[in-house]
This record gives sequence, C-alpha cells and structure tokens, in this order.
Amino acid sequence: MTSDLESPHGQFSEQSPLIAEPREYDSDDAAPTTLSRKRTVAVTIVVTCLLFIQLGLLITASARTVSDFIIGRILAGSGAAGIYSTQAIIVLELCSKKRRGLFLGCLYTIITTGVAAGAILAGALTPKYGWEQRLIYYIQSPICLVITPILYFSIPPTGGEKVAGHEGNTFFRKLARIDYLGILTLTSANLTLLYSLSSSTIPFSFLAASLLLFVIFLIVESSPKFTTEPIVPVTILRSRGVLLSGISSGGLMMARWAVLFYLPVYGIAVRGWSPAQGGIIMIPTNAGFALGGLIVGWIHIRKARSYYTSTLIVSVFFGLSLLLIAMISTPNSSIVLYAFAIFVNGFTSAAYLNYMVSHLLHITSPSSHYIVTGLLATFRSLSGSFGSAIGGGIFSRVLKARLEAGFYDGGYHDHDDGRQELIRKLLGSPALVWQLEGYERETAITAYQNSLRMMFLVAVALTVLMTFVQAGTGSSAPVDSAKSDDGLESEVNQGTGNET
Repeated sequence: MTSDLESPHGQFSEQSPLIAEPREYDSDDAAPTTLSRKRTVAVTIVVTCLLFIQLGLLITASARTVSDFIIGRILAGSGAAGIYSTQAIIVLELCSKKRRGLFLGCLYTIITTGVAAGAILAGALTPKYGWEQRLIYYIQSPICLVITPILYFSIPPTGGEKVAGHEGNTFFRKLARIDYLGILTLTSANLTLLYSLSSSTIPFSFLAASLLLFVIFLIVESSPKFTTEPIVPVTILRSRGVLLSGISSGGLMMARWAVLFYLPVYGIAVRGWSPAQGGIIMIPTNAGFALGGLIVGWIHIRKARSYYTSTLIVSVFFGLSLLLIAMISTPNSSIVLYAFAIFVNGFTSAAYLNYMVSHLLHITSPSSHYIVTGLLATFRSLSGSFGSAIGGGIFSRVLKARLEAGFYDGGYHDHDDGRQELIRKLLGSPALVWQLEGYERETAITAYQNSLRMMFLVAVALTVLMTFVQAGTGSSAPVDSAKSDDGLESEVNQGTGNET
C-alpha cells in the first residue's frame, strides 16, 4: 500500500491505484478462504499457498502492463487467503479452549508486525530505488521461499488426513468437489460492486449486475444440483449469531481498513512527510492492534463462554477513537495525541476481533466451528476490499469537489486547462501537494484534510451501525453446547497432558 503512494501512473495508467482501483487482489483474498476451511491437511495447504504467493510476487515484480500486475496480485492474494483462514483452524485444533484467546492474539500480533514492517520498508526503499525496479516485490518472494520449509516441518499433524467417508478420495476427486460456480459468482458479484462503489460516479448498471450475481450465488449455494459442498452453507447463514457476527466484523474492519489505507495519505498530503515517514505513521496503530488481541487473550479470554458485553464495549471505544482521529487529522495537531488515537484504534479493533471470535464459538455448536471460522475469515477478507474501495470512493469524490471549489472560487488565477490538469494530478498523487507553493498548496492541503475527515466520519457512522448489528447476535449458547464442550475439553486435556 505504501509503495502505491509513490504513484507508478506514468508506467501503468494516469488514474491513481490509490483512488480508482477496486483492488481485485483483495477480493481474491476472500474467495479461497472457504475452500480451505474444510481441508484439515494443514501442511499441504500452507505449502501450496506459499508457492502461490511466491509466483504472484514474481509476476508482480516483473509486470510491464496493468494486466500482468493484477494477475500477479490475484495469485499472491489467493495464496494469502489460504494462509489467512488455515491459521485459525490450526489454532482451534492445537490449543485448549483456555488458551485459545491467547494464541489468536498471538496470530494478530505476528500479522500486524509484518504489516508495520512492510509499510516502513516500502516507504524507505521505493523513493531510493524507484518504482521501475519494484524491489519491494522481489524481496518478498525469497522470504516466502525460506518460510515454506520452516512451516512445513514446524506444523504438527492435525489428525485430519483421513476424514470419515473420504479415505479413498484422490486429489482430483477433491478438486471436483470444489464449488467453482459459487466462487465465480461470489467473486464476480464482489468485483462489480467494488467497481461501482469506488468510481467517481456510481454506475448503477454495475450495481444491478452485482445484485443479480449475488442472487445467483445464493441459488447456487442452496441447491444440491449445483454443488455438494457449498463455500457458504446457507444453513449456517440462517443462524442469526453467525450472520450478524460476520456482518458486524466485516463492517468494523471496513472502517479499520479505511484508517489503515489512508493514514499514509494524511502524513504525506496534510503533514508534508516523506513516503517513508508516511509508513512510520502506521507503527502506533499496528502496535495497538498487536497488543490488543494479545492482552485480552492473555488476561481476559480464559474460558469458553460468552463475551457479549465485552465485544460491545470495545466496539464503542473503537468508534470513539475514529471520531477523535477525524477531529485531529489537521496539519498542526499534536503528534503525540494523534499517535495515541491511532494506537487506541488498533488496540480496540484487535480486542474486538478476539472477543467476537470467542463469543461466536460460544454461541455455535462445536461441530460447526471450522465452517464458522472459515466463513468469518471470508467476511473479514472482503472487508479489506470494501473498506479501501468504498472509503476510496468517498474520499476521491469529496476531494475532487473540494479541489474544484478551491481552484474555481475566484482566488486562483490560471487558465482553465491548467486548473483541470492540476486537479487531475492532485487526485492521483498526495506527494504532489507539498511541491506546490502559496495558494495552490493551501487549497490542496485543505481539500485533503476535509476529504479525510469526511471519510473518517463515515467510518464512525458505520461503526455505530455495526455495534447495533453485533448486539443482535445474542449471548445464549446452543442447548447441547455445554455437554459437547465438556467432552471436547476432556479430549484436549488428555491428548496434550493438560497443556502446560
């Protein structure tokens, strides 16, 4: 994301990927998550996904056209999605319920550390070596190559190599059972929706096409004629707790992604920082995210019980942190206060996810936990696409309106063609703001500031709505849950020696 701010527009297109791209690679992040939710052979999944990531990164690094670039991101995103969903299944299989929250928090901490390091690295390398070399993508590929054997030998067998009724299945029979039509319709529906919502003017034909594709997807998933193993079982979606938890987590993470994606924009355009400094601004929020999941998992989530109230409380604090960020996203606000606000935002979002997952596992039967976990990963994967696309659509439309109002209010004297060209460049490059002088710079800074504030306020409103959605999940466990939980806990303790 930080690399994109360096603007490879002259090589690929004149529209900014920051504003205009519907982020197809993130949508592909979501599609395969449900593919791997039922595949308990974790090692095979992890190794295969890492190979996809390596191949995608190499294609991205060597791309000379937009099509090649997007293909590379799709492959890398597909591999990342498998890793993303499989990690939760590994935690559920290898950890007792007492320590489940702690290890989920550890996962969030590790992932967030990578996000923070990547942003800083990209911000530091891209200005020095330029976009042409695309060094940041070449660096990632050998890292994945080294990680592959490490993960292969470190993940213990899960006991899922032989599933009842499927011992004789070959690899090709497993491939034949995959719900390809469901994947195609869901991904197509998401892409058309993202494209329409991220455009400067909303094309309603794409919205209608997206709605039609969603309807077709539901028909495919609910009919055994089309698939025997739907990627999103309709019976699971009929559960109020599962559906509302997925929607609320997806919505809240959309707000979170809007913050993540545009924090560097604030630093570069409003503060006048370099891209490297724009990446550094993400450290406090990522540190908060890392600590949030870890601390609540270590201190509070110690039992398999309801965390209904805790989930709602941290959701409220997340919304308040967003409101504070919206108010202080100015050129002269205190850096310490801003760092505190984005730290709290990251902390509460991670705490929310940990509480919400633990609560969802409490209100669903143990037999459905793997499916529910994969479904939740799908909602959260989509949140990155929707958060950046919808947030980018709002941001770009407001920014364009503010720039036009500023440059056409009579205080700026230039030819009409010159103003239009300047507006077009400013829409695509936040780094251009501080290359301007006088009235032009002040107008651009004000426009960026107002656009960011509007987008953050929309994120606040979305968080309030998602808090009410989460409140509708309820706190009651299934009738047979207590008995099943006791039995499973005994099995875990016997198999792990009470897991010290």
